[in-house]
Amino acid sequence: MRYLLFLVALSMGLLFAHSAQAEDKLVRDLPPGLHIPDQARPGPSFDVDRATESYINLLSPEQRAKSDAYFEGGYWLQLWQFLYGLGVAALLLASGISRRMRETAQRISHRPWLYTAIYVAFWTVVGFALTLPMTLYAGFFREHQYGLATQTLGAWLGDQAKGLMISLILAPLVLATIYAAIRRTGNRWWMAAGGLTFVFILFVSMIFPVFIAPVFNKYQPLPEGPTRTAVLSLARANQIPTDNVEWFDASRQTTRISANVSGLGGTTRVSLNDNLLERTSLPEIKAVMGHEMGHYVLNHSIRLPIYLGLLILAGFWFVHASFGWANARWGKRFGVEGLGDPAGLPLFMALFSVFFFVATPINNTIIRQAEAEADNYGLNAAREPHGFATAAMRLSTYRKIRPGKWEEILFYDHPSGYARVHGSMLWLQENRDNPTANSPLAAP
Repeated sequence: MRYLLFLVALSMGLLFAHSAQAEDKLVRDLPPGLHIPDQARPGPSFDVDRATESYINLLSPEQRAKSDAYFEGGYWLQLWQFLYGLGVAALLLASGISRRMRETAQRISHRPWLYTAIYVAFWTVVGFALTLPMTLYAGFFREHQYGLATQTLGAWLGDQAKGLMISLILAPLVLATIYAAIRRTGNRWWMAAGGLTFVFILFVSMIFPVFIAPVFNKYQPLPEGPTRTAVLSLARANQIPTDNVEWFDASRQTTRISANVSGLGGTTRVSLNDNLLERTSLPEIKAVMGHEMGHYVLNHSIRLPIYLGLLILAGFWFVHASFGWANARWGKRFGVEGLGDPAGLPLFMALFSVFFFVATPINNTIIRQAEAEADNYGLNAAREPHGFATAAMRLSTYRKIRPGKWEEILFYDHPSGYARVHGSMLWLQENRDNPTANSPLAAP
């Protein structure tokens, strides 16, 4: 009961802190339409660096300061979320909650696979409740504070409940299978678990656009018109096998623009959110879709899961190497009988999160390089440098535009706004005769 009271008190404290914050009246985004600064227009005096700076200056100093504050605050948020997660794991172990959940699961069934799955279901629900205060702050209050969220608290909690239901379907299946591998393969369990996790990542990638994404948003065919024609033309030109071009109502949750090419094989789908459709120009949409199609053509849907799978494999090895020592030191006190005991899952996940926290720069660099490749592909496919630069500046309203070298390596999983605009202007310098580089749709 005292843990529940602590949870309620913490949640109320966060609610009070949020209610005391002043409303953010700053207009975060650029006005609708394409924006081409005079110094970024092709001509005899065109200069890449000067053109880049003119794009960056489309945002006011106040907008840039707000963007920097949001993004830099995210550095600390990553640390606090990591420490909070370790605290939840320690609470589950030290209080005996984890052991009692295991004992309850074993009373329901003596079959190892089934009682492990039941335990994981308990762990998923309890973990959701205990991490809710931090999730509430990071995903709701902070997003509203910076003008990036649109949902009411009730709608946000509804989406969290949907996510919990999906976790209750997938997590017991996956973790019970990994624990079965631990029991059957002995010291080689981490290799088997890594392979199983890779297969699961591919499976989720395949089912996501069909079964998971529609749980949170409504997807509808993109209406006939210039946007649909342009997107389908890009898809055909880049040999993306889909006629499924859809839009979804992301504005019910966020003010961010986004698009994606998701799915594998027959589930491939091109999706644009309504913020992108309503607030940006056709050159921006083409530039964004060129980037997203680059992910598909460059096989990032396979390459990134392979890289992530290798990193997860290393994480499992770290757990294998460290769990025995940690369990020998604390396991008897916590009622954990060994690596194959699901009551040790909080310890397992704590060690796994330590590895991934330390490996954050590696993970970010893998993703950032793939995003840079897609940027370059998108510029050559869509041939919309001004559209790409304008879209990059819209994204820079909540991403720090110009980080330091080590700051980018440590914290950025996408190229910075400066790098993206500079790349667009460099492309423009080498393609000055491109008709879209002198688009009549341009507005200063």
